[in-house]
Amino acid sequence: MAHEGPRLPAARGPLSAAVRENLLGTGPLPPAEAVAEAPVYGDDLQLALYLCYELHYRGFAGVAPDREWDPELLRVRAALEHRFLTALRADTPVHDTVDDALAELLVEPVEGTGVSHFLCDEGELWQLREYAAQRSLYHLKEADPHAWVLPRLWGRAKAAMAAVEFDEYGGGRPDRVHARLFADLMTDLGLDTAYGRYLDAACAETLATVNLMSLLGLHRSLRGALVGHFATVEITSSPGSRRLAEAMRRTDAGPAAAYFYDEHVEADAVHEQVVRHDVIGGLLDEEPHLAPDVAFGIGVTGLLEDRLADRLLTAWRAGRSSLHTPLNTEIAHIS
Repeated sequence: MAHEGPRLPAARGPLSAAVRENLLGTGPLPPAEAVAEAPVYGDDLQLALYLCYELHYRGFAGVAPDREWDPELLRVRAALEHRFLTALRADTPVHDTVDDALAELLVEPVEGTGVSHFLCDEGELWQLREYAAQRSLYHLKEADPHAWVLPRLWGRAKAAMAAVEFDEYGGGRPDRVHARLFADLMTDLGLDTAYGRYLDAACAETLATVNLMSLLGLHRSLRGALVGHFATVEITSSPGSRRLAEAMRRTDAGPAAAYFYDEHVEADAVHEQVVRHDVIGGLLDEEPHLAPDVAFGIGVTGLLEDRLADRLLTAWRAGRSSLHTPLNTEIAHIS
């Protein structure tokens, strides 16, 4: 039987409701004024954009595959993207050079206060489960958004990017594909591993981080920003993964839960060097005019990750859930 994709999530406002109904063939697409009026980082606009983007991945059950290239839907997606990208360009700090942007990533503060620090030092199992549920929107398709850039690169940058992606996809071994390893992590945490299962639970800030990857990956004009985004992910992954592995061990989350992050400690330490010297270096040797775009990709990734961290830590420190809707506790089977 062919894979039908996950079910469509519940709407979060008039924009996402209209896109959802249209995908099901039961209503018109939202008017332009609805796009213009919705809060750009809010649940409604981010979910509507996520629904449009997901058609380029696995789609949704009950939605025809050819809707991926529906002209009217693409026009709505373009309007959503324009609002999102305009806000991101206005809100992202500007760095003078790529080296300046990278320098901020290469030095960790002595007293870290981010999500991985919190989870390592004091996080509880329920918070680790929430974190995994939120991150599953990306990690169950890990590396896929970045793969869009491969046809837009050549020479040293292309070869280096392909080498890193090959590692992300398990080096030819299906049991080592990082998305598979994350599913194993979710199993240890008593979470459902079905693709898209936690879309309803994910907060707007999580949707925005995944939408950013799709936005940058699907537009050739943003290839420099996608490379900057990828560099940020790889450079910051190793130290953060080390803390998250420790959090999994401290809470007895399970061996697969710890292994996923242990794998990223080693792999991403190597990837960091390849991305900095060969992907970024190769790209800018060929297309030096893309340097401001690479710097933007680095800065905008930090912007959205900081917004997500604020959401998670504010909720957790208050003893509240960070999720849009709570996890289905009936599926929890943590021993």
